[in-house]
Amino acid sequence: MVRQIAVLGATGSIGASTLDVIQRHPNRYRPAVLAANRSVDEMERLCRLHAPDHAVMGDPEAAQALAEKLKDQTATEVSSGAAMLDQLVSAPAVDTVVAGIVGFAGLRATLSAAGAGKTILLANKEALVSAGGLFMDAVKRGGAALLPVDSEHNAMHQCLPTDARGRPQMHHVEKIILTASGGPFRGRTRASLTEVTPEEACAHPNWSMGQKISVDSATLANKGLELAEACWLFDRTPDQIDIVVHPQSIVHSMIRYCDGSVLAQLGQPDMRTPIAYCLGWPDRVAAGVAPLDLVSTGRLDFEAPDMTAFPCLALAKRAITQPGGMCVFSAANEVAVAAFLAREIRFTEIDVVIANALEAVTLSEPKSLDAVQTLDKEARSAAAQAVAQIASLNERHEKEQ
Repeated sequence: MVRQIAVLGATGSIGASTLDVIQRHPNRYRPAVLAANRSVDEMERLCRLHAPDHAVMGDPEAAQALAEKLKDQTATEVSSGAAMLDQLVSAPAVDTVVAGIVGFAGLRATLSAAGAGKTILLANKEALVSAGGLFMDAVKRGGAALLPVDSEHNAMHQCLPTDARGRPQMHHVEKIILTASGGPFRGRTRASLTEVTPEEACAHPNWSMGQKISVDSATLANKGLELAEACWLFDRTPDQIDIVVHPQSIVHSMIRYCDGSVLAQLGQPDMRTPIAYCLGWPDRVAAGVAPLDLVSTGRLDFEAPDMTAFPCLALAKRAITQPGGMCVFSAANEVAVAAFLAREIRFTEIDVVIANALEAVTLSEPKSLDAVQTLDKEARSAAAQAVAQIASLNERHEKEQ
């Protein structure tokens, strides 16, 4: 039977890698639903290439433009809106949902897929970071199979025994070791990062990713988000997870067992490997990735993260222990990164915005999606105020000079 796949975030980097793997196995997988926000031209290309049953755009005007472009392709129905996406990912016609929409926008559909008992390939951090309790409850109630796409959590999953629904069995695990590339500024001092540009921050040495994720890697905020994810996925506390910087991005994460054994998953820094693992699980399918040559790799280095130069990681570690703290951290980080990319604040002011939001917002554990949205909104408002204040101070300082 050909599995029917919904690819949420089809025009992004995860979507592109997923569709590449799917194309290699047309007898096993078919992209039945493609979803994006506003990328009309790219969605038209994908719809003509893959002929999905449904194409869903987050923006109504983009949906209208896409429908006009696809007038001659009657096999694909074009629609828009979160409610339509919820309906499609919950429908019996879809077997597997690839949750690849970046940011809070992807949370609702991912929750719907979990509640409907789908196999979920999770690449949307916010489902766990902002609403971990809600999401994991929905997975359990719906009987969903949850498979992590992030290379680090995917590596952990590969190094653990699992049950028939893909749930990891944590018996005898002493420590999870989460690896970090260190980003493009590894080894730099805090002072040297003040004037870095968005272009420099987005130039990741190992991965080809979207701008927001690339900046998160440069600030190490992504490792804070991944730490929170690992706590939910593997039922661990932050002190049961170590973070090590591994600049080659060959060892994607490790599991240390009580007998002293350390199991690691190694591979090329190519997202098609974890995606193929999730699509094929519990089997294995070809990903189109070049074999790993350890001789040419030469060496594997490991070092402790520098939380003085990159305080986002320290902020995240504290936020994880506070009710709703990571929801605020994630929302504030989104606002701060957008402001940095727009050149409104400096790179070293991203963590300042996050810290201000964590202080300004009254924290509580959200018990419903509405509560998550309310907390997210409050965090964004506080972060936006912090951005405005910082930008105003910077402008005043420049005029005085």
